[in-house]
Amino acid sequence: MTRSQRPAPPPLEANDRRVTIVGTVAWAVALIVALALREQIPASSRWWILTCVAGVCMGLFALWYLPYFKRARARKARRRAEARAAAAAQPCSSDSKTVSSTETPGTSTRS
Repeated sequence: MTRSQRPAPPPLEANDRRVTIVGTVAWAVALIVALALREQIPASSRWWILTCVAGVCMGLFALWYLPYFKRARARKARRRAEARAAAAAQPCSSDSKTVSSTETPGTSTRS
């Protein structure tokens, strides 16, 4: 018995800047809490403070990098659309002069 599967839904678009801001703020809050409680945190678990610092730094970097990334992605999509339009505008020609070695009698690919 075969079961038909529904097609996958299209991916959801999110506000990348808002998601990055929320994540960065969450790491900043975690850093503040970890610093406030650092005397109560065992010495073997104080690496969490540096983890929070890394999270805040990566979030700030992402906020700086996101506009560049969005512009680059838009440029690439525009070029791809232009290439497709140019390919669709060209007439298909089947008069290719390329011949594979299997189509040419009497020749071999061996040296």
